[in-house]
Amino acid sequence: MSAEGSITPNAESFALSDQEFEAIAKFAHKHFGLALAASKKPLVSSRLARKLRQRNFTSFKEYLACLDGPNAEQERSGLLSLLTTNVTHFFREPHHFETLRNDVLPPLIEQARRGGRVRLWSAGCSNGQEPYSIAMTVLDMCPEAAKLDFKILGTDIDPVVVRHAQAAKYPEDELAQIDAKYRKLVPARDAEGRLPGSLRNLITFGVLNLIEPFPFKGRFDAIFCRNVAIYFDNPTQQKVWSAFQNALNPGGYLFIGHSERMSGPASQHLKTAGITTYVNSPAGR
Repeated sequence: MSAEGSITPNAESFALSDQEFEAIAKFAHKHFGLALAASKKPLVSSRLARKLRQRNFTSFKEYLACLDGPNAEQERSGLLSLLTTNVTHFFREPHHFETLRNDVLPPLIEQARRGGRVRLWSAGCSNGQEPYSIAMTVLDMCPEAAKLDFKILGTDIDPVVVRHAQAAKYPEDELAQIDAKYRKLVPARDAEGRLPGSLRNLITFGVLNLIEPFPFKGRFDAIFCRNVAIYFDNPTQQKVWSAFQNALNPGGYLFIGHSERMSGPASQHLKTAGITTYVNSPAGR
């Protein structure tokens, strides 16, 4: 019973109709770029039913109305979190970070030491482990990076995970899995339990939707966007790949997830440079 004495619906009492699922799928594609196949209906129904029960909604129809209501931004953020999964850890896919260390960073560090500009982007940064792993790699090779024009951008469409990344607080057992050569850069968390300022100061975090025009003019020397495009349909993926290609400097690197494949016009310029690793060759060479 609810506080008002009425019966609160349980998860089993909600029935997501085909029409309601289609409405959610269209909304998710329009606002987030997510592709929800019909086979996802049971999963979407189960996850949303729990939310409806917690929030004392009486139907999916009532919930759908809230997505365009006064608290629409908060409701949309909550829906996005329900429809996606944030699974990541420090130095995920180690070979990408070996490429970063061995091939990408050496010339960029020399460029920065000569006064040049270097920009790296973690697009779809989730809870922050990826950009902090990039920062550890940079600092291990270039301890003075913070004094140079060397910046890392971390973005995600979900403001909840961006706030988590900005907080820079991770459990000790997760930090203990970091390789010793980088673990030395995290000798101890500060009084608030955060990662050291030497790492945090290299990174700027923000909320960004990859299916919308990018808000910055400068280009990047490397972009990590791993296990994000798996949520998109093929036309949306191609749009995002092209946007990344245009956002990369010539010779810049793009790292994508192992379940993702390069396709569309961008594939004429982004040439394979390793496992799910590409180099931007604007002339298509």
